[in-house]
Amino acid sequence: MPLLSSSVLRLRNFRCLGAATVLNSIGMMGETVVLGWLALELTNSPFLVGVAMGTRTVPLFFVGVPAGAVADRFPRHRVLVATGVGQALMVATLGVLALLGRASLGTVLLFTFAAGMIRGIEQAARQSYAHDVVGPADLVNGLALLGIAMRVGWLAGSLGAGAVIAHLGSGAGYLTVAASYLAGAAALLPASAASEGATARPTGSLWKSVVDFGGAISRDRLLLVLMLLTAGGEVLGFSHQVLLPSLARDVLHVGPEGLGIMNAARAIGGILGLAAVSTRLPAEGSGTLFLAVLIAFGACLVGLGLAPALVGFAGVVIVLVVANAAGALTDLLAQSLMQLSVPARLRGRAGGAWVVAIGLAPLGQLQIGALASLFSVSVALGTTGLGLVGLAAGTWFLFPRVRRL
Repeated sequence: MPLLSSSVLRLRNFRCLGAATVLNSIGMMGETVVLGWLALELTNSPFLVGVAMGTRTVPLFFVGVPAGAVADRFPRHRVLVATGVGQALMVATLGVLALLGRASLGTVLLFTFAAGMIRGIEQAARQSYAHDVVGPADLVNGLALLGIAMRVGWLAGSLGAGAVIAHLGSGAGYLTVAASYLAGAAALLPASAASEGATARPTGSLWKSVVDFGGAISRDRLLLVLMLLTAGGEVLGFSHQVLLPSLARDVLHVGPEGLGIMNAARAIGGILGLAAVSTRLPAEGSGTLFLAVLIAFGACLVGLGLAPALVGFAGVVIVLVVANAAGALTDLLAQSLMQLSVPARLRGRAGGAWVVAIGLAPLGQLQIGALASLFSVSVALGTTGLGLVGLAAGTWFLFPRVRRL
C-alpha cells in the first residue's frame, strides 16, 4: 500500500481533514510548549508542571465515551469545526490574562481543564470521521497520513511556540495557539458529511448510547485490552513530555528555544516512524507489531534518562526522535485496531474509547513529575520506561489474542 495513496488524497474531505489536522496540531503542540513553560515560570516545580499537563488531559477520561456518542449522533465534520473554535476561545483567554500579568496557576488549570473537555470531543470525532472518509480498506494508510500531518503541525508548533515565548512571552504564545485552532476549524468548512455512510445514527438518550457501548465491551474483552495497552503507552510512555521543560532549563540549560527543539524532535521522530511503516504495513500481524513497538518505546525512555549525562543535548534530541518514532506507531496501531474491532454503529464510541485510554495520562504525568522531584529526571524516565516494557511483555504472554490480530 503506497504511502501517498492517490485514492485517498483524491478525496476532498480527506484533504480538508488533513489541512485541519496540520493546523490543529500546530495549536496542540504550541499549547503544550507554552503551558509547560508558563507553569514552570509560575511554580518552579516539575511536579506542578505535571499537574498542569495532567489538567490538560484528565478530562479525556471522563468525556471519552460520551464524546464518542456525540460523534455518532451529529455530523462529525461540524463537531470538529465547533471544537476548534471552543479550544481557540479557551487558550485566547489565557493569552490575554498572561499579557495582563493576571495569570496564576489556578486560572491556568481552570482554562486548560475546559480546553481538555472540548479536545476530548474533537479527538473522538476526528478518528471516526477519518474512517468515514477513507473506509476500512484504507483506514491504516489514511490514519498514517493524518499522523504524519499531525506531526508536521507538531514540528511547526514546537519551533514556533518556543521562538514566540523567547521573544514575546507566554501570553503571545497562547494567542498564536488560538489562531492556529481557528485556522484548523476554518479548513473544515468546505468538507461535507456525504462520506459518513448509511449507518443509522443512534436513537434514545446519550446515556443509553454509553450503556450500549459498555455492553459491547463486556461481551468482547479485546477492546478493553487494547484500551489498557493504549493507556499504558500514555501513562508510562508519552508522560516523558512533562519532564522536557525541566530537562531544557535545569539539566541541559538550553532555555525555551531548546525546549522547542526538543519538542520538534518528538515531531520529527513521529514523521519518520510513520513514513517507515506506511509504505509496507502488513495486513496481518498488527497486534504483534503493536506490542513490539511498546517494548521499543519503553527501552528508548530508559536511554533518554541516561542521555543527558552521556551524550548531552544533541544526544537527547536523537533519543527523542527514536522514542517518538515508536510512540507514533503505538498511536497509529491503537487507533486503527480499535476502529476495526467494532461494528460501524459503534465507530464514534470506539474513538471515544481511545480518548478514555489517553485520558489516563495524568496518572503518568503526576507520577513522573513526583519521581523527578523526589529523585531525578533520569530516575523518573528509567522507571517509567521499564514499566512500559513490563506491561507489553506481560500482555504478550498473558493475552495472546492481541498477537493474533
